Amino acid sequence: MLVTVLALVAASLAAEAQPAGPIRTIGIIGHTRPSSFEEGLRELGWVEGKNVRFEQRISTDNQRLAHFAAELSRIPVDVIFAGNAASTRAAMEATRAIPIITVSADPVSTGFVASLARPGANVTGLAIMHTELSGKRLEILTQALPTARRIALLVNPANPSTPVVRRETEARALAIGVKLILFEASAPERVAKVMAAVAKERPDALVVQGDPLFFVTRQQLLEAAARHRLPAMWELRGFVEAGGLMSYGADPNELYRRAATYADRILRGTKPGDLPVEQATKFELVINLKTARALGITIPSPVLLRADHVVE
Repeated sequence: MLVTVLALVAASLAAEAQPAGPIRTIGIIGHTRPSSFEEGLRELGWVEGKNVRFEQRISTDNQRLAHFAAELSRIPVDVIFAGNAASTRAAMEATRAIPIITVSADPVSTGFVASLARPGANVTGLAIMHTELSGKRLEILTQALPTARRIALLVNPANPSTPVVRRETEARALAIGVKLILFEASAPERVAKVMAAVAKERPDALVVQGDPLFFVTRQQLLEAAARHRLPAMWELRGFVEAGGLMSYGADPNELYRRAATYADRILRGTKPGDLPVEQATKFELVINLKTARALGITIPSPVLLRADHVVE
C-alpha cells in the first residue's frame, strides 16, 4: 500500500514539473549535435516528441550556417541554440526577434550582447571566455616546455572570436618573451597545407585555437603534430585523450547542459535580455604523459601537479 502511495506521489510531482501546453520548437545550429543540451532539457521536463521538438542544422561551413539560420527563422522556432560563435553570428543576422542562446568565447567582445549582466536584445547564454584562456594556454605550454621560444598559433580567420584570441595571445607572448608565429586555416582542405607550413617553420611548439573547424579535423591535426614531433596545446580534453600533448579549457558538455536551463526559462516566458550571461568558471588542465615520452619531453613537476587529469 505504501509503495502504491509513494508511486502516486512521485507521478503527481513529475506531472507538476512537466511543462504544459503545445509542443515547442527549438532550433539547434552549430558544428555538432549537443547531446548534453538535450539531456539537460529532459531533466527539466522537456521531452522530445511529447512537449518539444528539435530542428537541427549542423555544419562547419559559415555560408551554410547563414542559410540554416535563415531557414530556422522562417519555420519559425521558439528559441535557437547556437553552439559556437559562428553559428551565433549567423543566427543574429537571421533574426532579432527569436531568442538565441549562445555558448561562445566572449559574447561581449564579439558584439553578441551588450554586457554579461544585461545582455539586452535577443541573445543570452554562456561565455567560455577562451579568448582570455588563449593567453593562459600559451603560458602553461611554455611552463611545460621551458626552452620553447618560438610558438606557432593556428587560428581560423572566419571565427568571430579570432581577433580577440590573437590579441590576447600576442599580449601574453610579449609578456613572457616568446615569439609567436601566426598560421591561418578557414576550410578543411586547407588544414594539411597549413600544418605542412607550420612544420617547415620548425617552431618549438603549437597552440591551436578552439574552433569547430579544428574540432572536425582533429584527427588530421593530431596526426600531423605527431608526425612532425610538434608539442601542441589544445582547448578540449578530447584532443589529449586522442593523443595530443596537453589541453586547458572548460568542459563543453557541462556548458551545453547549463544552456538547457536558459532554454527552459525562455520557453516558460523569460525574455533573453533579462537573463545574465553566465561565465564558465571551471577549467581543467589535461596532460598526456605517453605523448610527452614519445616526443622526448619531460614535463616539469610543478606543471604536472597542477594537472586535473593525466593520461598515462
